[in-house]
Amino acid sequence: MEIPIKLNKKTTQKHIKGGLYIVSTPIGNLGDMSFRACDILNAADIIACEDTRVTGKLLAFFDIKTPTISYHDHNEQKVLPQLMERLNAGQIVALVSDAGTPLISDPGYRLVKTAQDAGLMVSSIPGASATLAALASAGLPTDRFMFAGFLPNKTQARRKCLEEVSSIKTSLVFYESAQRIKASLKDMYEILGDREAAVCRELTKLFEEIRRGKLSELAEYYGQADRPKGEIVIVIGPPLDIENNEDQLDHSLRQALKNLSVKEAVALVTLQTGIKRNQVYARALALVKE
Repeated sequence: MEIPIKLNKKTTQKHIKGGLYIVSTPIGNLGDMSFRACDILNAADIIACEDTRVTGKLLAFFDIKTPTISYHDHNEQKVLPQLMERLNAGQIVALVSDAGTPLISDPGYRLVKTAQDAGLMVSSIPGASATLAALASAGLPTDRFMFAGFLPNKTQARRKCLEEVSSIKTSLVFYESAQRIKASLKDMYEILGDREAAVCRELTKLFEEIRRGKLSELAEYYGQADRPKGEIVIVIGPPLDIENNEDQLDHSLRQALKNLSVKEAVALVTLQTGIKRNQVYARALALVKE
């Protein structure tokens, strides 16, 4: 539910210095907009955003009149020098994304680095983040995690990326689109094993949904369900402790042996699990004989 609030435009503007401000905006519920974020956007000379139409709706809701300029990967070469010219002149430039915290799977890195290299002030205005919201709600370990962003569209490239992170002993966080969730969950199950996971959809919005379970259960559910709507974050728990669990080791080997030679499958499962290679090799040979 959105909270219809209007914030005071003049609370702290006189204290805002010239520089680049990285401003977080809501990921759904407009009530998550902070007072400080509104102050910065009101005080700014220009707001750089991915889509001026999307940001325009946010600014209209909070009655912010600051002009905007489109800034994204495709026009960066043209727009970045214009923003740097403003910053060098002492102006206040605010950078926002369509939703959430800028630079997290969004453009902006080069602008921040260029401003820092030029000795200009860069400040982050924290706020909503789909990554942190999903982690907080998933019910999985949060003491250590890796944000892996979006996986590639194509199956082979996606599976390769999953293999690269399979041995990392932390929770994993992925962004995913509704059209690819079925294929991605299937690959996650086959490459990462049957870990605990959570699919977090439409966070902070009216139809927020968090579905928890093992990857096998989630892959089966979304494989049969209608395509979900909205933005999706997938959180996957750390690697399974399968050194002393023969069933899990067998599952990992069987999945690998579907597409790989014994040598390749052993190398992959050894990397994924950290189990000694000779132990994995012996079990692989046993499975092949079966």
